[in-house]
Amino acid sequence: MVRPETRPSLRIFVVKVIASQIRKGNIVDLDGKLCVVLNAESFHPGKGTPTTQIDMRRISDGVKTQMRYKTTDQVERAHVEEVEYSYLYQDGDGFHFMNDQTYDQVALQKDIVGDMAPYLQEGMKVQLAMFEGNAISIDIPAKATLEITETEPAMKGQTASGSFKPAILSNGVRTMVPTHITVGTRVIVQTADGAYVERAKD
Repeated sequence: MVRPETRPSLRIFVVKVIASQIRKGNIVDLDGKLCVVLNAESFHPGKGTPTTQIDMRRISDGVKTQMRYKTTDQVERAHVEEVEYSYLYQDGDGFHFMNDQTYDQVALQKDIVGDMAPYLQEGMKVQLAMFEGNAISIDIPAKATLEITETEPAMKGQTASGSFKPAILSNGVRTMVPTHITVGTRVIVQTADGAYVERAKD
């Protein structure tokens, strides 16, 4: 069920979803107040009921709160206007982005960008959720291309598929790569957790 909010000028739609579908950066309606999700984690104990813990920050006043739900509980996810921006740079004021259509620029604080920060690359297209003229959450591409800056050399006999070794990406994130990958190789990784996807074609 989708129901428009009573504030049509803000283009907010609220949809009921189960708690386990909530992700970082989503906007939820908690008791009539919009909150941005800082972290969402599901727990599946051997015995007992699976639960989802959601850490969030109320948009109106910045107060942080933590809620725990059964994974199948209904949560109201709010869809606010999302606008495409390009990443520019980072400085003491935060992470700066520009709207390619209007050339408007916005700055996001570190706690909003969170662990997506290492994957931001100049010119990268991102989706910013806008609320009353302010960017309240960010969604970046699912994959990024980065260079391997540090890893062990490939050893003879380690070329079997399925074997992985630790490596450090050019953004400083640690990951695991196949044993044949060497320093200087460009690879594609998932921005959610830095997991190796494949060797870059370029």
